[in-house]
Amino acid sequence: MWGLLLLVLLQMLGSLINAAGLALPGPVIGMLLLLGLLLLLGRVPEPLQVTSSQLLKYLPLMLIPPAVGILSQWQVITSSFLAISVALLGSLLISIPLTAWLLQRLVKRKAVSQ
Repeated sequence: MWGLLLLVLLQMLGSLINAAGLALPGPVIGMLLLLGLLLLLGRVPEPLQVTSSQLLKYLPLMLIPPAVGILSQWQVITSSFLAISVALLGSLLISIPLTAWLLQRLVKRKAVSQ
């Protein structure tokens, strides 16, 4: 229960920061705040770990609204196909090497700490 409360509070804080004029969406700011908190702690607190594992069970349900949106806006998507393809390819070319680099750093950090 405390883990869910922490997640909701960080999202609300992110929304308040967004309302103050930051250009990022409130939930994204909340996730960045959560990342900062986890980096500060150096571990994932037990209540947050339990809550996240419970929420991950329902992750496939969160893919239904985007799928419906894609189907309902198919005309718009096909008219902007090239721009969408370039954006997806660009994000793919950035995210895969960045993820690999981050994973290597985390593995090295864990090996040093053991």
